[in-house]
Amino acid sequence: MIEDPVRAETKVMGSRFIAEAFPVANEVEAEERIDVVRKREYSATHHCTAFRIGVDADLFRSNDDGEPTGTAGLPILRQLDARSVTNTLVVVTRYFGGTKLGTGGLIRAYGDAAAAALDSAKIVRHVITEPVHVSFEYEDTSPAMHTIERFGAKVVELHYSERTDLGVAVRRGDVDEFIQAFIEALSGRGNVERSSLIF
Repeated sequence: MIEDPVRAETKVMGSRFIAEAFPVANEVEAEERIDVVRKREYSATHHCTAFRIGVDADLFRSNDDGEPTGTAGLPILRQLDARSVTNTLVVVTRYFGGTKLGTGGLIRAYGDAAAAALDSAKIVRHVITEPVHVSFEYEDTSPAMHTIERFGAKVVELHYSERTDLGVAVRRGDVDEFIQAFIEALSGRGNVERSSLIF
């Protein structure tokens, strides 16, 4: 996602394209941001939008707002996708300059405007992790910790008794490989499994 709202303006054959990008947590917040822009830029010809939301970026919308179908919202959405950002909304406001741009011209103009805004934004990367529980004997501490460190996993819960029990946050895409590596490093002596803990 982007860290802060950003704004960029481009001009194409007399038309002004004002692109604004916002970090948003959910669809309701995105719609509220769109309403604010619509009210502020009430005399504009179009307010075309696109957003992606969610850890898996699976919630998305795009809106051509009266422009020919596929010439505005989709090019904006493609700019979000090109940067792999989620929880981000882009609104491109157009003030018509008197010259029609045609389908290809509109696609380029909306895409370029969205790109200009997103290129000026600071993108914040969040690593998605899953909880894994590991348990091992004292003498296996070295290979266990080496495996945790090798995967860049983070120990978030720790219990010492006769055995060491750890709650570990592992990068989502690495969980299966981490479990296999842990088993091999300890020659099957330790216990490792996905956890129901929430970190």
